[in-house]
Amino acid sequence: MEFTLEQMREHLAALEARITEACKIAGRSRDSVKLVWVSKFHPAEAVENAIALGATDFGENRVQEAELKFSTPRTALDGSRVRCHVIGPVQSNKLKKAAIVADCIHSIASIEAVEKLEKVCAALPAAGSAAVGENGTGKILDILFQVNAGEEETKSGLDVHEAEAFLESLETRGASAFPHLRFRGLMTIGKNTGVAEDSRECFAFLRNLQRKFLAKGGVFANFDQLSMGMTGDLEVAIEEGSTMIRVGTALFGERDYSKPIV
Repeated sequence: MEFTLEQMREHLAALEARITEACKIAGRSRDSVKLVWVSKFHPAEAVENAIALGATDFGENRVQEAELKFSTPRTALDGSRVRCHVIGPVQSNKLKKAAIVADCIHSIASIEAVEKLEKVCAALPAAGSAAVGENGTGKILDILFQVNAGEEETKSGLDVHEAEAFLESLETRGASAFPHLRFRGLMTIGKNTGVAEDSRECFAFLRNLQRKFLAKGGVFANFDQLSMGMTGDLEVAIEEGSTMIRVGTALFGERDYSKPIV
């Protein structure tokens, strides 16, 4: 069952202790790791409880669900605007809706998706956007590229052997080709073995790839994010450089599927 506000508070404290300790061991500041509350399949009330506990960033797998919860702007306790992250694969016909509701999309894995998002964002009204393009036109959207670093058939993302060539193709196009997109970094999902250490190699691969392209500047000038690590492997992810960890059930509890998502 879903947690009450007090249960969420207790679980958040336990999670924060883990994150803080992992950062200490890795010699990093706690502020260098953003917690994305994965609110997929949880109702708006749960989101409101999370905001009351200080949450600022939420992750949704499905665009339709993101629209239901985040089309109307929400304000965090610190006065900032709550950010919506679309973290699941997005079908081509839903890219426009994703671009409208999301502040960041983590799961881009094709040049076709990049090109379509650029066109969509250029045509979006600037009003209400988190960021606008030059001359106040369009919306600036943060995107990350998903890499199937664990090479698992059930996972989405760029093939690990093709990811570098894909990024090089974007470098060749240059920043002027994508004025409404900010390439922020890479995302991956750890190996589904139940053993956190099994994901270390793919997390390290992602870190090395991200740093290589960040150093190039240009279209990768803002390429400083690594979205990797969930409840079971967040310590390893933080040790390997993750800047965003995605946690759902450990914060919200189990989803009650008998209730509609509203």
